[in-house]
Amino acid sequence: MAPVVHFRAAVALAGRFPALAGVDLSLDQGQVAVVVGANGAGKTSLLRACAGLLPVTSGEATVLGVDLTTDHTSVRRYVGLLGHAAPLYDELTAAENVHFAVRALGLPVSGADEALERVGLTGRLRTTPAGRLSAGQRRRVALGALLARRPALWLLDEPHAGLDATSRALLGQLIGEAVSDGATVLLSSHEPQLTVPLADRLVTMGGGRVTGEQPGGRRVTLTAVPTPGPDAAAGVTGAINVA
Repeated sequence: MAPVVHFRAAVALAGRFPALAGVDLSLDQGQVAVVVGANGAGKTSLLRACAGLLPVTSGEATVLGVDLTTDHTSVRRYVGLLGHAAPLYDELTAAENVHFAVRALGLPVSGADEALERVGLTGRLRTTPAGRLSAGQRRRVALGALLARRPALWLLDEPHAGLDATSRALLGQLIGEAVSDGATVLLSSHEPQLTVPLADRLVTMGGGRVTGEQPGGRRVTLTAVPTPGPDAAAGVTGAINVA
């Protein structure tokens, strides 16, 4: 079976700047990979390239069998990107935003209703305009829209940002369920104490390149959201050092 994500010496430019400067990465179906690194390391650019939002100008880059060097737009239907800012229409309610995201892909609205229930957007929250929701509630709407679309590849950029402990635990459950259903997950994080236990692999980036890989903790019996230890503030989880 071909990898879901396959990059080899992949280069992507943001203007004249090489946001990706020769990335090598392969990710198989059902895997969860966490990408860590300092600001500017290329984490978000990697996710955007996988989503078809940042063209790859040279090297090899395929996602779900789509060659991103020749066609970086058709893959967008099959991937779900949750970025820093929730891409919502403020005048639409939480439910209307999720329904819109589903209809845009020609998917059944029943999936939207199930997703809203799953992320706890019920009752008043369901009918509140997105512009009046808190940052954490908006993140849940965006997560509900991603869940309703059932993408083959989840791309999560700092997914725990703005979420409370309950929502963070729920996110861990949703990632596990998605992988059990055959999805693949690639996420970036500055919070390894939250994400490494969810991952099969830990990928380190620097200067627009992959600089190292280590096993994650998903195959080990760990809680989805462990209590940060005294080393967490220093950016250390076990033997993993994060810049």
